[in-house]
Amino acid sequence: MIYEKLMRPLVFSRWNDPEDAHEFVMRNLERIQRRPLAMAALEVMGRVREPSLERELMGLRFPNPIGLAGGFDKNAHCIRGWEALGFGFAEIGTVTWRAQTGNPRPRVFRYASDKAIINRFGFNNDGAQAVAERLAADTAPRRMVLGVSLGKSKVTPLDEAVDDYLQSLRALYPHGDYFAINVSSPNTPGLRELQDKAALDELLAALDEEAKALERKHPTPATRLRKPILVKIAPDLDPQALDELLQVCVRRNVDGLIATNTTLSRDGLDAETTETGGLSGSPLFPRSLAIVRHIRRQLPEMPIIGVGGIMTPDNAIQMLEAGADLLQIYTGLIFQGPLFARELNKALLQQPQREQAETHIEATP
Repeated sequence: MIYEKLMRPLVFSRWNDPEDAHEFVMRNLERIQRRPLAMAALEVMGRVREPSLERELMGLRFPNPIGLAGGFDKNAHCIRGWEALGFGFAEIGTVTWRAQTGNPRPRVFRYASDKAIINRFGFNNDGAQAVAERLAADTAPRRMVLGVSLGKSKVTPLDEAVDDYLQSLRALYPHGDYFAINVSSPNTPGLRELQDKAALDELLAALDEEAKALERKHPTPATRLRKPILVKIAPDLDPQALDELLQVCVRRNVDGLIATNTTLSRDGLDAETTETGGLSGSPLFPRSLAIVRHIRRQLPEMPIIGVGGIMTPDNAIQMLEAGADLLQIYTGLIFQGPLFARELNKALLQQPQREQAETHIEATP
């Protein structure tokens, strides 16, 4: 409430370009990580320690189901900060094999009244090797799960995309707990073509085999053939294309799905805009929720990370009830503030009590 009423208006008015505000936040969180007393204070404010929030999924133990979505910490600068802020997992990236600056600025646009963002970053990141070196230098044990989102380098032709992803996987495999294959960003030309049945089948088959080979070189304590591989899907697929994608994912032993990425649709956005890019935030939530519900009906056992427009505790609960096992936030963190993960975890702890109260009310004559 304090952030929403006081801090958010100050931040939004101070930085008209949302990317400037984002960079300011990342720089300061990185500074806090180097100060033990500041980190301790952040943990007191952010972390919720409660065994009932823990989740076992894909052979991994998540301290709680709230995660940071890919795209917020593209280069793995603030992993310890996300732990302290109460996240059960964080997904870094999207990382590409080649370092790239992304699309020209301005490339992020804020629509405060709609609680929405349009971005066309274009996978700006330091490249897989540089991110791997940064992760290798951080040797302290992690208390949360670390995901790594992998994408295609913009300069790499589509017919060479498989090798591009494999190069990134080789560099980063020792450092991530799971790998999210991003074939659904709308901001890299042609990338979404990799969601087509034949292209996705070829990519996932190669990643599966390479990950098994890498596991033999870099064995983990868990008894498994390889680290989990997930696919992040677009919210804009028609039902037939979505079902074909799901069939490929099952055939190629994908460990989970992340639903969804940003959308090219402007449905639900009241503000008029001609900006191109992917829309996130409140207008995306109904579509993401519908996709999660559809996947759960089609694949009852498939692990699902629900993401897209989770802006309130009720949104989080709805997404879990639709079939998501875990949740990720991004735009909600911008609009609700740095303690949003704590707020969601607290709400989830209250959910059994709320259900019991509702049952009691219904049973009362």
